[in-house]
Amino acid sequence: MSAAGIPVLNLCDFDGDRGGFVAAMGCGYRDTGFVGFTGHGIESALIERARESFRQFFDLPESVKQCYHQPGSGGARGYTGFGIEQARDHDVPDLKEFYHVGRELAADNPYPDILLPNVWPSEVADFRVAALELYQALDRVGRRILSAMAVDLGLAPDWFESRVDFGNSILRPIHYPPIADAPPGAVRAARHEDINLITLLIGSREQGLEILSAGGAWIPVTTIPGTIIVNVGDMLQRLTNHRYRSTTHRVVNPPGAAAARSRYSIPFFLHFNPDEVIRTLPQCIDSNHPDCYPQPITAHEFLLERLREIRLLN
Repeated sequence: MSAAGIPVLNLCDFDGDRGGFVAAMGCGYRDTGFVGFTGHGIESALIERARESFRQFFDLPESVKQCYHQPGSGGARGYTGFGIEQARDHDVPDLKEFYHVGRELAADNPYPDILLPNVWPSEVADFRVAALELYQALDRVGRRILSAMAVDLGLAPDWFESRVDFGNSILRPIHYPPIADAPPGAVRAARHEDINLITLLIGSREQGLEILSAGGAWIPVTTIPGTIIVNVGDMLQRLTNHRYRSTTHRVVNPPGAAAARSRYSIPFFLHFNPDEVIRTLPQCIDSNHPDCYPQPITAHEFLLERLREIRLLN
């Protein structure tokens, strides 16, 4: 268990004690929307290489970083500067900057207007290689977790596979700079829910992540070394008619000396394929749980709606 009471499971158990693993995971996603996983197979050396490459990029002068901003793309690829993204229902921007790395395709691109080319900073030698290796590793782990979710939901273990193989999934290294003169009410990441299917988070070494409990209390999440925290996004909550919870979370400003230190985190947002129609699963609808979403929507349409809400698209 983490200090926040989030269940921590060994992903290797999915290949062994499948019934026990799936039951425990399902309970976690119904109760808190967050589960930690060990046994994921991603080497710490890769994580540290990627973390160092991202740190080197964020240490570059602002004028250099802005060369990798892609105007009009909604931040889909490349750099998004400090104080741009703003949580919906919050009146000041978040205190962060970030970089987006998307899917690289070996064959023809079925969605050329959506799965855009990546942008690679030439100033950091290992950035591209480390980012792609980490992207691919997290994509593999995410698909294993989706397979376990499918079993829990009464679907075939490979139900998600053909629905995410061309997903517009994003690796997002985030830098929260030291806090100096923050505007009133500004925090590193205001309360929000994620847009996508699931988010895999390689945690920060600094504290700050909090989740909102069902009882309305904010609970700090303590990152256990070697653990990847995976939470439900709004697309999966919609698909399951709220059987799985997309839990509100935030990154608060730390007290004391910690406010003078940078904070880094590396979430991976796993998405459906852009043209996948999100339609409530029949097994998640009954007389006590009527369909909250009778009108289906494609994953890309849903994404665009939410990007407008957080000011990444006009």
